Amino acid sequence: MDFSKTFLINLGMLIAVAYLANVTFKYVLSRASAKMKYISSILLVVFCGWICSVFGFSFDGQVVFDLRFVPLIIASLVYPRASSLVIIGVATGLALLPFRINEASVAGFVNLCILGLLAAVLNDWMRRTDYRLIIKASVSILAINLVNVFNIAIFDVIPFHQYLTDVVPYTLPLGIALSYLVAFILRDFQLEQMRKYQIIQANRKLSKQKEQLQKAKLALEERAQQLMTASRYKSEFMATMSHELRTPLNSIINLAQMIAEQGKDMDEEDLKQYSSIIHASGQDLLQLINDILDLSKVEAGKMEITKGYISVEELMQVIFMQFEMVARSKNVEFKLRCGKETPDRLYSDSQRVQQILRNLLSNAFKFTHAGSVILEVRPERLDDPGREGDWLVLSVIDTGIGISKSKQHSIFEAFQQADGSISRKYGGTGLGLSISRDLARLLGGFIRLESQEGTGSVFSLYLPLETDAEQGEDRI
Repeated sequence: MDFSKTFLINLGMLIAVAYLANVTFKYVLSRASAKMKYISSILLVVFCGWICSVFGFSFDGQVVFDLRFVPLIIASLVYPRASSLVIIGVATGLALLPFRINEASVAGFVNLCILGLLAAVLNDWMRRTDYRLIIKASVSILAINLVNVFNIAIFDVIPFHQYLTDVVPYTLPLGIALSYLVAFILRDFQLEQMRKYQIIQANRKLSKQKEQLQKAKLALEERAQQLMTASRYKSEFMATMSHELRTPLNSIINLAQMIAEQGKDMDEEDLKQYSSIIHASGQDLLQLINDILDLSKVEAGKMEITKGYISVEELMQVIFMQFEMVARSKNVEFKLRCGKETPDRLYSDSQRVQQILRNLLSNAFKFTHAGSVILEVRPERLDDPGREGDWLVLSVIDTGIGISKSKQHSIFEAFQQADGSISRKYGGTGLGLSISRDLARLLGGFIRLESQEGTGSVFSLYLPLETDAEQGEDRI
């Protein structure tokens, strides 16, 4: 009997189908979902079993010997779920029934169902044990081949004695040998695929690392640019600071020396004038030092905030009296404006609120040569994400030189001004707005700026309006 020729044809068909399947999965199903690939692989294994049956060896016109159980052996070695093996066994047995329904085909169907159950049991055993792959493969190959021979023998499709003496001596060794050969080919193919997959993964990883390095490089370049900009701003700040320090110090030292040397010969009016200049210069120095200390405290997280009830009307009056003389000296109109439904009191830190308003009003009067400065208070409800709720808005509105759009963000940064030369023309260190922004955050609020160059500016301090219940919880 020419079983070897038939089995070799089966082997060739299996190898051809495996190659075509590899091409299909690589180029056709490469973008398919994992579920689609899984279903396609099961159909492929069933197709391999069916094609082995088509090219099987016919014995007595109805009994067919083939390698349809070999794809089931291979499936038991590679599939992650035992239930898939049962499906493959049943489907492979059913695949041939529509074309050849007889006693042998029914026996073949039952045989493959049993082999599917056995493959599922072996698959579960292999996943639970730590034996080497060669041992697991050998157990699976021998078990399925032996059970296949046993099933055919007991089904008695051909005489038992004839089957054992004339068929088994050929089919069993060939089946085992070809099963090992297919398993070896599959293992080699699997290793090759794993190597390709590892190369692809390594390339992806390298590509990802390259992108990350590129991003890191850009971030470093951006950071270096920021450091250069910060260094330039700090250099400008130090130049401004040296001017701001030297001017009042020189005034104090020179006038004090004049008083010490010529005080007896000076009249009372000159002494009063020099004393006033020394006092004003000392106040300027004190304000400068206070600004630097406040900025350091905020950056170090040591700025203390003490909240309490503040009378809004009293706050406005105190601020108005502090800047009334400044407005008169510059011939600029200074007005207070109170919106409707403004609350009588505010729960915040009175000292820090006044400090912010003084900084904003100082800038407003410094850069306003004609027109007016208005201090406005009003309630406002915001729906902005993260800022929903009721707020008390304290706005400083001036008709001064204004600020260009490109500079409106940078003026709130420490050591920066709308123009690097502005300190030389107007004086100041550029710390006031930075301190005001940080203090507003500490108070739970924020500052908004609306300005257009040449038409004036509106700096608005937003402070949260808390309910009595919330204030009570804060005190607890």
